[in-house]
Amino acid sequence: MIVPIKPLIAAIDTSDRDEADRLIAAVSSYCGMIKLGLEYFLRQGPSGLIVVNENPLFLDLKLHDIPNTVAGAVRSLAALNVAMLTVHAAGGPAMVAAAREAAETNATDAQRPQIIAVTVLTSLDASTLHSTGVSGGTTQQVLRLARLALDAGADGLVCAAHELPQLRDAFGEKPILVVPGIRPAGSPAGDQARVMTPTDAIAAGASYIVVGRPITQAANPGEAAREIARAIQ
Repeated sequence: MIVPIKPLIAAIDTSDRDEADRLIAAVSSYCGMIKLGLEYFLRQGPSGLIVVNENPLFLDLKLHDIPNTVAGAVRSLAALNVAMLTVHAAGGPAMVAAAREAAETNATDAQRPQIIAVTVLTSLDASTLHSTGVSGGTTQQVLRLARLALDAGADGLVCAAHELPQLRDAFGEKPILVVPGIRPAGSPAGDQARVMTPTDAIAAGASYIVVGRPITQAANPGEAAREIARAIQ
């Protein structure tokens, strides 16, 4: 597996454009990508993405709808200089395939957004999945959705760090594996049910790790990002 030169993705989880701009300026030197999500995008719209400047953008909208609607959304987003874009694997193979095909519209493979399929949210555990009708635990569901998404053309997956060994064993080095729920040693888990430290996640096979509050809520976000980036070099 080839780990990116800067495998840290900083999650800028705010709806405020000025705050996003301040945080991105502080951390971008240490990050391979900047993540903006639904909260920010709904408040600021497409024009708000300019805050990332020259930084590659991971737009985490977790698209999940009928294939035609998702394809239209991806075509629209592909024009916004998005490097990676999330869809829900649970949307099914036709939806994932439609997203991949739409991403390729009027773009070379090097320029198009990478389609990253969300398997099981890191806020969910086995008991929560069971309450929604999914049996077999988180790992089985992650592997099931991962195979579905990758066979349909997804470039990679969002997964919890604890599923990394099983995913690498099952699918090898090719898929991009993006891992949220990352907490430096001593950090509170917050609303994440399945967490891991940055160094352990990279060692387990993560392509990118996503870190939010331990960076953005630090007294010095730039220093916090620098320390995490140093730890995973």
